[in-house]
Amino acid sequence: MRVQLLTHTPDPERACAAAARLCYSAADIDQLLAKEAEDQALLLKKILKLGHFSVLEHASFTFGIEGISRACSHQLVRHRIASFSQQSQRYVSSAENFPAVLPDSIAASPELRKVFETFMSEAGRVYARLLEAGVPAEDARFVLPNAVETKLVMTMNARELHHFFHLRCCRRAQWEIRAMAKEMLRLVRRAAPVIFAAAGPGCLQAACPEGSMTCGAIREVRDEYANL
Repeated sequence: MRVQLLTHTPDPERACAAAARLCYSAADIDQLLAKEAEDQALLLKKILKLGHFSVLEHASFTFGIEGISRACSHQLVRHRIASFSQQSQRYVSSAENFPAVLPDSIAASPELRKVFETFMSEAGRVYARLLEAGVPAEDARFVLPNAVETKLVMTMNARELHHFFHLRCCRRAQWEIRAMAKEMLRLVRRAAPVIFAAAGPGCLQAACPEGSMTCGAIREVRDEYANL
């Protein structure tokens, strides 16, 4: 898996702080933007504590993501407040030995790994045979499994990213999308450290929201994201 932060709103924290000030000030835009960075950080911390997350929608972040499975991307697109451009299986045909994501739970067993790889090889052979017979790629792709690797470009605003991290950084999230979310969080913390300082799974700032389904490792989780 490879996750890159391709681009983002220039000076995202300045933009969000200006939007926050505008809600409570009679000053013009130029005056709002002239405020000191120290004041900006204090304001953003206050806004985040109050839950005034609408101002975070003024900052957006665009990621390039490669080497995830279709099983992962199907989960990802459930986050509707985002923009996605995904590699097409209709216009981009796969080679017979198409790249696939192998879960650790299968890789740990030599026997199961062999079963997995045999199945992938057969799916690739059938796929290639369909293409050779003149079947359009848009129809041949019906035999491709969820393990097939895909790539995409995704854009989310900072408010939706907070929501995304709340759900997908949780240890109860599926392992692949959790790994992707954790890397995304690491990248945006560099770009907007104040905005994302407290972002992460729901248990970072409060009790575990999973209730009886908790992983039971809240202390370890908090240490993990404090040192991200």
